[in-house]
Amino acid sequence: MTSDTTASPAPRPYRRIATEEAWAPPEMFDLFREILGDHPEDDPGLMSLMGYYVLGDGDRPRYIRERMADTEGVRLKEMDAAGVDHQILSLTAPGTNPLPAVQATELAQLANDQLGTIVRKRPDRFSGLAAVPFSAPDAGAAELERAVTQLGLKGAILNSHVRDRYTDTDEFLPFYEAAEALGVPVYLHPNAPSASLFKPLHDRGLDGSMYGFGVETGLHLMRLVVSGVFERFPNLTMVVGHLGEAVPFWLNRIDYMYGKQVATGRYPHVKPLPMKPSEYIRRNVWITTSGMPWHDEVMFVRQMMGADRVMYAMDYPYQYEPSEVALQDNLPISAEEKFEFFEGIATRVFNLEL
Repeated sequence: MTSDTTASPAPRPYRRIATEEAWAPPEMFDLFREILGDHPEDDPGLMSLMGYYVLGDGDRPRYIRERMADTEGVRLKEMDAAGVDHQILSLTAPGTNPLPAVQATELAQLANDQLGTIVRKRPDRFSGLAAVPFSAPDAGAAELERAVTQLGLKGAILNSHVRDRYTDTDEFLPFYEAAEALGVPVYLHPNAPSASLFKPLHDRGLDGSMYGFGVETGLHLMRLVVSGVFERFPNLTMVVGHLGEAVPFWLNRIDYMYGKQVATGRYPHVKPLPMKPSEYIRRNVWITTSGMPWHDEVMFVRQMMGADRVMYAMDYPYQYEPSEVALQDNLPISAEEKFEFFEGIATRVFNLEL
């Protein structure tokens, strides 16, 4: 597929709201440029992910950097060309997650302040999700509350593992408690694989979006499920992109094998849940189509999760393909379902007022 920035979008009875659209302030690139320049060997996953986009001078890294911080020039032009009416912006991976508490808090506050200004300036085109300093003592709960109640941001972005720790342990519960209390969604987004996963994936160039992102983020989601986070916070809303990082394709097997594990007591250190894993996923998780526009896959995930659980995303600027918008416009669903897919579900999940 090739990018086409000249096509005029056809009139339609719904707005296209793209729900996983990356953004970053220039200061974030400056910070990671300094970190990677001084100690490139400290975090191979960070070097693989951000080293490419921050230090690289090829066409692809420059293309991404040019679009990432822009919200007034090329981004709007390309949204218009693709027929995307509204983007929900979030701090691109890895965001604050590799940083110690002080740096993470500073970056989160800076990013949220800038993003708040962007969405106040163009509320018709942009909404935003809060960056959170997960390494802070309260796992970022205070900054999430500030960003939502004072800056008008619509949820939180969780760029997966936090310094190789997954967020299903007690230290992160204040964040989930705050998200549930505020009634805002948490978007679980890929990151470079954690240290224990990185090498076998990177050895064959599989640590990125081709495969490793899905492995890493799907693992994080399943850890949240089986650890009981959704049992403890039954009203928590989580959004997962890329058609659920393959988890919806495994739901029946997950339930079956989970039942066998519980019945045999195979893992005495894992407390059994009162419901099946799929029941938590279908209750607490919503799915977006970011980077996965193909009919067979979208329709299967709608079948597995429920049509009211799957909504549109593009994954701009990493996967800017206007032809994919047209592809999803042609999904074999009714006009009412198409309205929900592109606009209605996102409006409710993110509490948008457009």
